[in-house]
Amino acid sequence: MQNAHTMTETTLKGRRILVVEDEFFLASCLTDALADMGAVVIGPVGRIAEAVAIISAEPIIHGAILDLNLHGKMTFDVADHLILRKIAFVFTTGYDISVVPARLKHIALCQKPLSTDTVLHAIAQAIHDQSGYRLT
Repeated sequence: MQNAHTMTETTLKGRRILVVEDEFFLASCLTDALADMGAVVIGPVGRIAEAVAIISAEPIIHGAILDLNLHGKMTFDVADHLILRKIAFVFTTGYDISVVPARLKHIALCQKPLSTDTVLHAIAQAIHDQSGYRLT
């Protein structure tokens, strides 16, 4: 039986993952961890307009890691664009889930300070959940 790390790596390998994060160090850690798992990283981007432009322009995005707040602005519009494109995603945040609108409460929320392993597993799980498969 495969362990969670192996399943996460298998899921992310070759997948195109958008990173939307305005904290340079955290964005760097996430992109490095994704690349180590064999993912193709799109970004990182740290502005809402950039994220929406990429979501609109990129023909293939398998998943996204989305900071809930970029430079003081909530990213719910970015989340709506991801949902319209049927792109799996997870939120990262230091905020409590109570700030998330009801329409987005089903999206996984990874609390800061982040464990990159937790975020990687969460995005892998979100990708699998879209296809009806559950990681163990």
